Amino acid sequence: MSFINYSSKEINCKLVYYGPGLGGKTTNLQYIYEQTQGELKGKMISLATETERTLFFDFLPLSLGEIRGFQTRFHLYTVPGQVFYDASRKLILKGVDGVIFVADSQSERFDANLESMENLRVNLSEHGYDLDSLPLVVQYNKRDLPSSMEVEELRKHLNPQGVTDFEAIATQGQGVFESLKTLAKQVLVALKSEGDEL
Repeated sequence: MSFINYSSKEINCKLVYYGPGLGGKTTNLQYIYEQTQGELKGKMISLATETERTLFFDFLPLSLGEIRGFQTRFHLYTVPGQVFYDASRKLILKGVDGVIFVADSQSERFDANLESMENLRVNLSEHGYDLDSLPLVVQYNKRDLPSSMEVEELRKHLNPQGVTDFEAIATQGQGVFESLKTLAKQVLVALKSEGDEL
């Protein structure tokens, strides 16, 4: 879970964007990175092999406040989309504080969404996390495409527990910051309830 740096008075939180390949995880991160002021963000790093790519960067939001005098720094990660990169996905989930599941709204990607959600649940449980108690936001991306499924249908299968969800068009920034802010607040609430450890 979160890492506390006492010398810099920072709580470091890890947020992971999870979902099927080409669903919009990288687009979310790139949009956030481009819209975040330079002095508040670290460098975006892309770890790429011939077949997979992981992006991450960290930033210090101004508006979310402090916890007992500690600033909160968020580290954002994407996982490789394809399920056969499972070892990388598991590694990136280690120490996660919250997840944004980026679903691809296109009907032809429905099975890939289901497979990825199940994969998330399994991989979290291997680290001792329960998806039903971890801070989670579901984002239905690519709402502008003609083959987009009805949100109610996506919600029924991908969000039966009724967590906060958003419709998104990540290429235009729609739903991107809403998803991030909601997850960040959930993580901070969870941290404050554990705040006696500070």
